[in-house]
Amino acid sequence: MLKNRIILLAVGVILIVALFFLPKAVVENDSQLQTGMEESSLRIKAAGPHGSTPVAIRNNINRLRARYLSGLSEEKNAIFADSLVSLYNQAGLFDSAAWFANRAMTFFKTDESLLKTGNAYYEAYTFAINPDKQKALAGKTQELFGTFLEKNPKDLEVKTKIAMTYLISTPMKGIAMLREVLADDPNNELALFNMGMLSIQSGQYDKAPQYLEKLAMVNEKHIQGQLLLGVAYLNLGQKDKARQQFEKVKKMDSDPSVQSTVDSYLQELK
Repeated sequence: MLKNRIILLAVGVILIVALFFLPKAVVENDSQLQTGMEESSLRIKAAGPHGSTPVAIRNNINRLRARYLSGLSEEKNAIFADSLVSLYNQAGLFDSAAWFANRAMTFFKTDESLLKTGNAYYEAYTFAINPDKQKALAGKTQELFGTFLEKNPKDLEVKTKIAMTYLISTPMKGIAMLREVLADDPNNELALFNMGMLSIQSGQYDKAPQYLEKLAMVNEKHIQGQLLLGVAYLNLGQKDKARQQFEKVKKMDSDPSVQSTVDSYLQELK
């Protein structure tokens, strides 16, 4: 029960994922572009269970889509594609955001656009539920971030994100990469959090505190890490420490999703 809840609440660096249930549309090539855009528009209108996409965002997407398809120069299309990335992210259509980031990158061809596209595909990967889609998005993320790391080998955040994409295919490779990151930077928040999360997901609850307690020392305001630490204590049978940890999280963040999650754990401690 607890493990399943963590899997639902934590994917990659995201713990509270109401956005898991937002609709997604993917466009993979030019022949699919028009259909993909139309489907995205329908999904935006569908709104998902947590409310509708703001009218302003919906209108801006429709306007920029039309301009993108109007046969403008490659440079202008790249600019419109870059703008659509942000709008699709706001609409929760992460696959489409990644596709347009890739289109913009093919024109700009800069390290900045490469990193932005890699992050866009990583974002889409973390929200993907379908295994085939996860695999495809992970592969594209590895390709883009791999190219970026060849030029920027010291970027530990990118290395950490690549590591997470290997967990669906070759998990030991991903874990080894996370350990390499921590060897270079023992205080790396992203790596500490992910190692703690993975320890819980794999049922190795005794290993989780060593990462999550360190994370709490490095950044005491890391809500996700503080919450996972409480889950680790709970699974280890350390109920008093778990209760104190969950009460601490309740005071740290008033977000309804966080409050509801914490309350559900506290209920189990009664």
